[in-house]
Amino acid sequence: MKIYNSLTRNIEEFVPNEPGKVSMYTCGPTVYHYAHIGNLRSYICEDVLEKILRFSGFDVKRVMNITDVGHLASDADTGEDKMLKGAKREHKSVMEIAQFYTDAFFSDCAKLNIKTPDVVEPATNCIPEFINMIEGLLEKGYAYKAGENVYFDTSRLKEYYVFGNQNEEELMVGVRDDVSEDINKRNKNDFVLWFTKSKFEDQALKWESPWGVGYPGWHIECSCIGMKHLGNRMDIHCGGVDNMFPHHTNEIAQSESYLGHKWCNYWFHVHHLNDETGKMSKSKGEFLTVSLLESKGYDPIVYRMFALQSHYRKPLTFSYDTLDQTTATYKKLKNRILSVKADGQADEAAVKEWHDKFADAVGNDCNTAMGLTLLYDVLKSDLNGATKLKIIEDYDTVLSLNLLKEDKKEEVDDELSAYIEEKIAQRAQAKKDKDFATADAIRDELAAKGIIIKDTREGVTWSRA
Repeated sequence: MKIYNSLTRNIEEFVPNEPGKVSMYTCGPTVYHYAHIGNLRSYICEDVLEKILRFSGFDVKRVMNITDVGHLASDADTGEDKMLKGAKREHKSVMEIAQFYTDAFFSDCAKLNIKTPDVVEPATNCIPEFINMIEGLLEKGYAYKAGENVYFDTSRLKEYYVFGNQNEEELMVGVRDDVSEDINKRNKNDFVLWFTKSKFEDQALKWESPWGVGYPGWHIECSCIGMKHLGNRMDIHCGGVDNMFPHHTNEIAQSESYLGHKWCNYWFHVHHLNDETGKMSKSKGEFLTVSLLESKGYDPIVYRMFALQSHYRKPLTFSYDTLDQTTATYKKLKNRILSVKADGQADEAAVKEWHDKFADAVGNDCNTAMGLTLLYDVLKSDLNGATKLKIIEDYDTVLSLNLLKEDKKEEVDDELSAYIEEKIAQRAQAKKDKDFATADAIRDELAAKGIIIKDTREGVTWSRA
């Protein structure tokens, strides 16, 4: 098993702290809105990493936080709390917002076959742990009080920018939000460990602390939740590449200052999903969610396959054209697999051989594209049907593409039938006009909706995929 370590910027052999066991932490969602499919790309890739580890024989314990308080609108510790922003937008309490969007997040994960982590911990459950760690940092001289808030003192560190090639300007006030400078900070890079009511009078969730009534900063929660459930030494910490700085940088700063030793050995970062206009976000363009894809007729599992066809360390560009292509590819793959007859006895030696091939392929820094290639190799092989099906079932414990699941055949109502016939007529006219690009686009559009058309001597026929 090899993994790219963002901390060292090298692909390294994975060696856990405890033989055979893996402690794994995933930065969870801030539950103030729906997750967009860019967010969910990270969770798909992290899900695959966990499943590869299990496939390779490791006993994995995976922990995820739920940020339901304290994440400010800017990563520079400025602006409005995202949870409060969501509550104001929808005229609900913060906890109502948190519960609704937590449920929505895990509903989306289920549709994408993303396994729920072994431990899911909301930040609001861990206020005593946050306070205890902040007190420890104050005692060790790594934190200071100013303006009734508590800050981490980055000037005490020998090295702050541990991930390299980071831009200090990211923390400059005004880069992301039109806000005033925090005059309480000793250094521009210092970050808040605890806010008091003196600065945020309208904060909805507040707790008693040694520094006054207030609430925790964003960065402290992942450190404390990780230590609470995984101990003081962690194997793998995951997140999107945009978490690398300042969030993960700050996690390392406070955790290692508090513990006095290295905290996490491997850092796993998933790159952005872009659309044609650039990085995907909730604030620009069409808000791309799983529900939106479903409303347009796409199976969420097709989006999972779209993500698996690319490497997690490469930016990926989304478009409906590429999703249509992936839909057609997925349906062909499923049809090919479902046509395999379970003839003969499964050859266990061959199953083991192909299992090891897959473990080597996907175990090389989560190379899911190579894993899919091996899947096609199995189908092309001269193995008997029973052996092929057992290998495919084995592979799908990692890929999680419902490869052996029969799709429900939906009834075609009159409205859909009329739509299909209209599209077939448009395609016929396009072909008559020698506009073959439009004809192909219509065929692909129908395929994306699960309708396969065939040109025969008697005319065009169609059927459900």
